[in-house]
Amino acid sequence: SSITQEMLSQACLLEERELLKLFTFADPKVAAVIDGKAPNVTFHVEVKDGGLFSVFFANCEQRTPVSFGMKVSAYNLVGPQGRKDYLSIGEGELDVMYWVMFGLFAAITASWAGLLLRARRTAGSVQYIHWLMLGLVGFKTLTLLSQACMYLVVQRYGSPHGWNWVYYIATFFRGMLFFSVVVLIGTGWSYMKPFIDENTRKVLVVVIPLQVFAEIAIVITGEESPSIRDWATWVNILHFVDILCCCAILFPIVWSIKHLREASETDGKAARALEKLRLFRQFYILVVVFIYFTRIVVFLLRANLADSLYAWVADAAYELAYLAFYVWVGVKFAPNTDNPYTKLRQEEIEMRA
Repeated sequence: SSITQEMLSQACLLEERELLKLFTFADPKVAAVIDGKAPNVTFHVEVKDGGLFSVFFANCEQRTPVSFGMKVSAYNLVGPQGRKDYLSIGEGELDVMYWVMFGLFAAITASWAGLLLRARRTAGSVQYIHWLMLGLVGFKTLTLLSQACMYLVVQRYGSPHGWNWVYYIATFFRGMLFFSVVVLIGTGWSYMKPFIDENTRKVLVVVIPLQVFAEIAIVITGEESPSIRDWATWVNILHFVDILCCCAILFPIVWSIKHLREASETDGKAARALEKLRLFRQFYILVVVFIYFTRIVVFLLRANLADSLYAWVADAAYELAYLAFYVWVGVKFAPNTDNPYTKLRQEEIEMRA
């Protein structure tokens, strides 16, 4: 917002005439607390007209440290009985949206688990990668459940009461599994070859933990105040690291495409290699589109809809992108003996130096 930009530019917000000044240290009530004559002071502000309101503290005295404790309670009164709703503008729909997405992903998890159990009867059709995919969609479902519960609790009580930590933990494991599965699928591990080459191992060990750290740090930083020192700089750095790591996981897919292109030129393997080459090209395009949409398009949506009634649209678009990605990958790489992409034949295993 414009106020945030002015604060980050170190402009004095107290000079803004359009802002409602709740209190200053020159206020007699505040001065009494500073002098130790009163334990605390309470201010009530009732908003008559609708809109989005934020609370900022501005220290216009450069290099003057200030320390105090303040508890802010902001809510809307809804219903005939005036029930308190602590969610901000544009967040009221997130509760329902996350419950709907949780139901969809729970159905996908149950369907995928049932598919794996049925496919176990066919020798060789279920690979280790399919179990990792089950763990991934399971943690994604848990992430959505924690978000739905978190918004429900915040709406009623104004605090997540620990659900935010459930979300952080679930997000950590979901992030680790998501990018690991993308890299392993892109290299053909388990269903095309039973080993992981050295370059892919480096991506798994270095890039993926860094990406997950950046993703969680973005979530935590977004909940902090923009008045924290270098807040905008760290937000930009974390987003850059996140995008950079997402681009780095494309390299194993490119290596697989190059390897399949070389194999397609070999007599006797051309037809099967061309089939897999087409699939990996589709997978590469899907990952590129997914990264562009979730890291750039959604970021722009959040920036433009942050102060409106439609702020929830950005989060809905983000979750729908994950849903479409999971469904496409599940269909294309499902354990099926008739699927030429998931057959692990001993003669197709090629050891590369």
